[in-house]
Amino acid sequence: MVSGGHFRGREIEQGLEDHLHQVRRLGRGHGDDHGQRVVVEPRDAGAGAREAGQSKTDEAQSPWGVPQRVEARADAYAGARPAQDAQTGVTVRAGASLTLIPRFDPQTVLDAIARDRATIFEGVPTMYAALLQHPSQADVSTLRMCVSGGASLPVEILHGFERRFGCMVLEGFGMSETSPVVTFNHPDRPRKAGSIGTPIKDVEVRLLDDRGQDVAPGEIGELAVRGPNVMKGYWNRPEETAASIPDGWLRSGDLARQDDDGYLYIVDRKKDMIIRGGYNVYPREIEEVLHEHPAVALAAVVGVADAHLGEEIAAAVVLRPKAQATPAELQQFVKERVAAYKYPRQVWLVDTLPTGPSGKILKREITAPTLRTGSVTLTDPVG
Repeated sequence: MVSGGHFRGREIEQGLEDHLHQVRRLGRGHGDDHGQRVVVEPRDAGAGAREAGQSKTDEAQSPWGVPQRVEARADAYAGARPAQDAQTGVTVRAGASLTLIPRFDPQTVLDAIARDRATIFEGVPTMYAALLQHPSQADVSTLRMCVSGGASLPVEILHGFERRFGCMVLEGFGMSETSPVVTFNHPDRPRKAGSIGTPIKDVEVRLLDDRGQDVAPGEIGELAVRGPNVMKGYWNRPEETAASIPDGWLRSGDLARQDDDGYLYIVDRKKDMIIRGGYNVYPREIEEVLHEHPAVALAAVVGVADAHLGEEIAAAVVLRPKAQATPAELQQFVKERVAAYKYPRQVWLVDTLPTGPSGKILKREITAPTLRTGSVTLTDPVG
């Protein structure tokens, strides 16, 4: 971190310390190397917090169309790691109060919101899923806005959370490499469920094909970012920096599409896309369908090696407390709602899904179990 404009420790060489602001450690989300660090300038780190703060403190409308004035100094933020990076900057800039919760626990978070009369909560999708399913009598009626980022928030969880807690959820997108905010569902504009919104001030985005060319309107492409919030590079990794920012545009590794109003939608991580028999299958689409099932709490869809098709579609599912559903029922539920080549041929039930320090689901640690009665369904392997 920074003290008096200079680093403490051995993070940077003499001569650079007047120009660089932070060396941030990446988790295993966008950066492939755990412990990899990014370098940002003072203006970079401030840009995300400044614009995110303005997004949350301008004239806003509730999801029910009722105008409301957001007074930042009267706001009380609550958040659990890892959503505290942008949140801390926003709170300090706005002069609001902040409750930091070192380790996420649903009851601890709800109790803190009730105790401190928090008005804004920020978290990642797995937190919203846990809060939605957690039985609690805590009075969280002071909440008026929630912010989700870090990964795609299933639309069913978003709507369920809003129904239960009576609080608008705004989804955004960011990375450590972008200090961290890129896009947001701004409170002064219509909110679109499932969308990460539009770029914050002074930030540009493009959707690119594998050749670095803009995709046609409505097509899916890799989200690329340019602006004052983008990192200077990966610390001591010039080759990786050049690969991530080959032409002044940071490649996010996320596939997205843009609607006619300019709103962006994350389709999936580029590396998570499944190619089944030559067809592209985006796990998020299948996960969204699984979340529509009333018994499903969380779902993760992954590709598994297949001798005939290259990859096959598989799904690990966590059920809601006291809910019941068999793998075969879940498979049939999806099969009735997607194209024939898209539904998962393997489905199994788990108690939990692996998550990293950032709260994101770690798909690379999900392995399809050996076929066994009662836990896995495998049908039509080449259908």
